[in-house]
Amino acid sequence: PTRTLFGAGTLNELHAQPMPGRKALLVISNGRSTRANSYLSRTEEQLRMAGVETVLFDRVEANPLKSTVMAGGAMARENGCDMIVALGGGSVMDAAKAIAVVASNGGDYWDYIPCGTGKGKAVAETPLPIVAITTTAGTGSETDAGCVITNAETHEKTGFVHPGLFPVLAVIDPELMLTVPPKFTAFQGFDALFHSTEAYISNAANLMSDMYVLNAIENVARYLPRAVADGSDLEARTRVAWGNTLSGSVMCVGRCTSEHSLEHAMSAYHQELPHGAGLIMISKAYYAHFIERHVCDERFVAMARALGVEDAREPMDFIRALEALQRACGVADLRMSDYGISPDEFPAMVRNARETMGFLFPFDREPLSDEECEAIYRASYR
Repeated sequence: PTRTLFGAGTLNELHAQPMPGRKALLVISNGRSTRANSYLSRTEEQLRMAGVETVLFDRVEANPLKSTVMAGGAMARENGCDMIVALGGGSVMDAAKAIAVVASNGGDYWDYIPCGTGKGKAVAETPLPIVAITTTAGTGSETDAGCVITNAETHEKTGFVHPGLFPVLAVIDPELMLTVPPKFTAFQGFDALFHSTEAYISNAANLMSDMYVLNAIENVARYLPRAVADGSDLEARTRVAWGNTLSGSVMCVGRCTSEHSLEHAMSAYHQELPHGAGLIMISKAYYAHFIERHVCDERFVAMARALGVEDAREPMDFIRALEALQRACGVADLRMSDYGISPDEFPAMVRNARETMGFLFPFDREPLSDEECEAIYRASYR
C-alpha cells in the first residue's frame, strides 16, 4: 500500500507528491544530526512547497518510549495536525506510527497493545496518515505496518501492527544516509540482514519472501562492509538501502522469528543497547542452535552462498560467513557486559520475551524451550 520513492536525490521530489493532509506533525529524533546535515530544513522546504504546514516534534530517543509517544500524540491533537511526517531512522518511524494511533484514538498507547500488560483495545479510528522519510537503512519500518515501542514502567518492548500504519508515502534517499557513523551503519545493516535471515528459516517462508530474502542478503553482505569503511560511498549506501527495503517487504509477506523477541527483551531492560547490536550479540548462538537440530539444512547453505561463500556445502558455512561479515564490519567483538547486561538477568529476559513478543515464537521451525533460550543468551555472553 506504500508508494515508494527510491534512489539518490528523491527527497527533492517530495514536493511534487500527493499529500494526505495539510498540517503535519514533523517527527525527528532528539539528536543533532537531522538539523546539522540540513535534512530537516530541506524537508520543511519540500513540505512548504507542497502546501503543508508543519509542527516540529523533536523528542524521539533510540528505542522510543511510550511516554514520548503520548507526548507526540498530544501535540498532534493540540495543533490540529491531520498527518504525520517521520524524518529519521527506525526509532523515529516507530514513534511516528504509534503517535499516529494515539493522535486519532486518544487514551493510553499501551491500551492498544495486544500482549503483555497491554489491554488489546481495538483501534476504532484510522491512524493519521504517515509520510516516512528514512535517514538510515535498518528497520524497513518506512514500508511496513508495524512499530516497536518500549514501556519503561514495565520493561516491555513489543511490536504493534495495524494496516493503517503502512505509510502512504516513503522516501528512501541514500544521500540522507551518507552521514551515519560507521558503528551505527553496521548495527542498522545487520538488523536488515536478520529480518531476512529469520524469515528464510521461519516456517512461514514462501516463494515471495524467499525471493526478497536472497536478494536482500546478497546486497547487504556485499555492500555493508563498504558502507562501514567509507560512509560517502553512494553506491554502497544505495545497495544497503535496497537490501533494507527488501527486508522490510519480507516482514510484510513473511515472518521474523524469536531472535527478535530475545533481543527486544535485552533492550527493554537496557535502553541504551542499540537493537542491531543486540541482534549481532546473540546471532551466532541463535542460528547455531537451529543448525545443530538440522531444521532446514539446505536453507542455511543457500544463505551462506548469498553471503558470498559460493562453494558452501554445509549449514555451518552460514555461521562462518556471518562471523566473517561481522569482522569485516568491525562488530565481531561486541560484549553484553559493555551495556550493563549480566547473566543473572537471563531468566527474566526469557520470561519477558515470551510475555511481550511471544507471537514470534510460533514461527520457529522447531519450538524453543525457556531453557534453550537461556542457553542462547549464555552462549552469547561476554
